[in-house]
Amino acid sequence: MYCIKCGVRLADTEKKCPLCGTTVYHPEMAREAAEPLYPEKRMPTTASGRKVFCGAIIILFMFPLVLTFLSDIWPDGQIDWFGFVAGGIVLAYLTFAFPVWFEKPNPVILVPCNFAAYIAYILYVCLATGGSWFFSVALPVSLGAAAITCTLVSLLYCLKGKGRLYIIGGTIIAIGALMLMIEWLIVKEFSVPFVGWSLYPLITLALFGGLLIYLAMNRVAREKIERKLFF
Repeated sequence: MYCIKCGVRLADTEKKCPLCGTTVYHPEMAREAAEPLYPEKRMPTTASGRKVFCGAIIILFMFPLVLTFLSDIWPDGQIDWFGFVAGGIVLAYLTFAFPVWFEKPNPVILVPCNFAAYIAYILYVCLATGGSWFFSVALPVSLGAAAITCTLVSLLYCLKGKGRLYIIGGTIIAIGALMLMIEWLIVKEFSVPFVGWSLYPLITLALFGGLLIYLAMNRVAREKIERKLFF
């Protein structure tokens, strides 16, 4: 017989461990009935520090906002570039810190909201710089990226991993198509010649995505790949 805490060997007649004082535990001995420490279905809950942590994050994000605001307005009393920095800081907070507020954040809701914030920031940059490329280039590209990402997240979240190879393979092919759309929009908006650089990622991603879809359909090939790559 051995002590369950320090592992020292004990005699069968020992009541406590002579080394650490731990009461000897005999699994074969019946224990006396005792009242439960807590009423049934009413277990103690620990106080969550999420709100304190989130408040601390807000304070940390406020420091660069204040510093950049003072740095921008201090020389001439005018605000010039503060909006660009503030927008980037707000986007970083929405992306990485805001989900911490929720015990179980739902990516199906958060991801579209983040993309809406990204699109609004791009619109602000376009207006602040006097550009005319938002509706012709930035908005279609942003909506395409949002559609691909939101579809991927929604399918993975709702299907709980089922058909994962089909979903990832289709997403990769869609990203390749997005590259072709980006080049076409650039050619149309800025009147530059079409050089076909988008065809390289399109073909590569289409082949890789098609391979994943093939593996999803062919169980034997998929198992061989899993054994080769040890996953």
